[in-house]
Amino acid sequence: MILRAKNLSKSFRNGTKVLSVFSNVSLNIEKGDLVTIMGSSGAGKSTLLNILGTLDKPNSGALMMDEKDVATLSQNEIAKIRNMHLGFVFQFHHLLPEFSALENVLIPNQIAGGEGNISKGKELLDYIGLSERMDHFPSQLSGGERLRVAVVRALMNEPKLVLADEPTGNLDLGNANRLVNLFKKINADLNQAFIITTHNSEVAAIGNKRFYLEGGALSFSDRF
Repeated sequence: MILRAKNLSKSFRNGTKVLSVFSNVSLNIEKGDLVTIMGSSGAGKSTLLNILGTLDKPNSGALMMDEKDVATLSQNEIAKIRNMHLGFVFQFHHLLPEFSALENVLIPNQIAGGEGNISKGKELLDYIGLSERMDHFPSQLSGGERLRVAVVRALMNEPKLVLADEPTGNLDLGNANRLVNLFKKINADLNQAFIITTHNSEVAAIGNKRFYLEGGALSFSDRF
């Protein structure tokens, strides 16, 4: 088991009012899972993904990674898990504009220590069809190309789990389809586990485990 979430709840306080985002969310992720979580804007998908990715904390409930309770770990231990075992793909790619595509891809390696595995970075960029663009800067890449570079960056440390937050949200239909097909290819070729949040039913349909987040509750879904 890569990740086990049990009875996660999250709320925010605004003065005397408490806004409940979700309650008692439970989820298990195993190697090779392609998990999609669909919900409308404001349903709490990003908040849930941030908690599953150790970027935020729940108000209650437990998050286990490799059977370790994240709540018992130090900040340094959590940061190490985040760097070595998790990969992140955001709606906004967050590539560093002054770095080339290859240099951006190497960043997770460098954070872990060392200069970065250049040969592996080149191999992954070739795998996604961007070998001729590796020396280009983000401003010289299309939106779809930038997202694909971000996907490769997420894979550099061979994470156990990649979390993608509304990755197709800013893409046109053609680039969105290419990115979705890339997720499916990586999942099939590398047995890579994914959690993908989306408001798009076509993206949600690619999951072998499909969930819907609505009214603060997460449930299995067969509606897409």
